[in-house]
Amino acid sequence: MIKVLFFGPVAARIGNNALQVEYCPGIRLQDVRDELAVQYPHAFEIVCFAAANGEHVRDMSMRLADNSEVAFMAKFSGG
Repeated sequence: MIKVLFFGPVAARIGNNALQVEYCPGIRLQDVRDELAVQYPHAFEIVCFAAANGEHVRDMSMRLADNSEVAFMAKFSGG
């Protein structure tokens, strides 16, 4: 399984801060994003950042291993 975490307004739009996605060999970060975007289009319209296993990811074609942890976040600002 792949653990998917959501933060801030993305979590609010999904109504949860974590979900599980079934792992299959060759699955990419983009595949996880696409699958969840179909289920939660209003949440993924604000997603700007992705991370995998604690590292910021720009290449959405990154392959994931079983038991990976990914996160999707919107832009945020601090004060």
